[in-house]
Amino acid sequence: MPSIRLFCFIISSMPLLSFWKSNRDEVLKMTVEQVVSSAGDGHLRDGSEASKEFRGYLRVCPSESLFNYARYCLENSFDKSGIILQDIVNELGRRLDFEVEDGLYQGKKTVVGFDGIWRSKSDPDILVEVKTTDYIAVSLDRIAEYKERLYAERRIEPNASMLVVVGREDTGALEAQVRGSRYAWDMRLISVERLIKLVQIKEKSDDPTTLTQIRQLLRPFEYTKIDRIIDVIFTTAVDVEQQIAEHPPVEEGDKEHGTFKQDRTDPDLLSAKRVEAVEAFARAKGKELVRYSRTLFWSADKTFRVCCAVSKRYEGDYQPYWYAFHPNWDRFLGEGKDSYFLLSCMDRAEAYAVPYSVLDKNKKSLNMTDRNDRSYWHVALTTMEDGSLAINLSRIGKKLALKPFAFGWSAATKAP
Repeated sequence: MPSIRLFCFIISSMPLLSFWKSNRDEVLKMTVEQVVSSAGDGHLRDGSEASKEFRGYLRVCPSESLFNYARYCLENSFDKSGIILQDIVNELGRRLDFEVEDGLYQGKKTVVGFDGIWRSKSDPDILVEVKTTDYIAVSLDRIAEYKERLYAERRIEPNASMLVVVGREDTGALEAQVRGSRYAWDMRLISVERLIKLVQIKEKSDDPTTLTQIRQLLRPFEYTKIDRIIDVIFTTAVDVEQQIAEHPPVEEGDKEHGTFKQDRTDPDLLSAKRVEAVEAFARAKGKELVRYSRTLFWSADKTFRVCCAVSKRYEGDYQPYWYAFHPNWDRFLGEGKDSYFLLSCMDRAEAYAVPYSVLDKNKKSLNMTDRNDRSYWHVALTTMEDGSLAINLSRIGKKLALKPFAFGWSAATKAP
């Protein structure tokens, strides 16, 4: 096998994203230093092609790679590690569904030298400052000055808060500095590792309120540093996830056919199957997808969207697979330009990519659970006479054949 050094030489002759699309596994083996050296001329400068390529790559690389790159910057001493971390932190902000404006690598007298601005429609703006360590002096007055100048330029709202993202977790001195300053109620601290945990929480959850809670944590409130609170949330989220398995409710079971036996599937197996299906579909479509939540994925420009549900094989052929389709999934797909609901089956090496337009047209023909605490449509698959699968449109006694939407795991398989 060619060495990483050889691949770095090869990649230097073509754009980073082009090489990524054709040699994904090899790029993922590279350190973030090697990735940067393969972008443009290998030197990150404001407005440079290297910066454009590197930021474009960060938009599509797996979240786990982002986490590893951030840790690499903090654990290794190398040139430009600080500005590389700045780009990574801003990408973590995007994974938290903020609209992010990247700041400058190098400050200028005539331009506000902020590291990033994170915006959302429902929450105040956040002015972000990234520091690899709190050993580096942090001028709170300078960060506040950035805020004032940006407000004067109408680039942020007056109620914007300031967030300092630091590499080290032992930030007692900096915490004391903030608490003793006039910015105590406008500024908060978070370590890179806990910012990573927030992204992990969001990607493990399908509850839309999780994102709201995360954004509230990043804004100023009673505590200066929020790491301990995030630790509690992370532990709780992981515990809940271990108990979750996608299965039909008992009261909807078909007792005659034994369709809905309540044997829970290992969440790790469900997750692996989901990723397998999504990656196969993305390859077939020639798309790069990043995870939005446990079941939701989208392209970097948010126009191409996928929701992937997974079902085990239930007993009997009447309704061998069952899925819930939730209202927040419906909203997510509906806001995209090209969206699909992927139905993956644990015992099959193929899945079904139902265009959202088709699903939306047939939702009224599906059974639905609607309670105070939750609601969802029932997507039950039934077997056709030829052995193929179809969605059971229970309310009108018809079936929606899935054969036209089938795709397999081969990279050469054409998706519908």
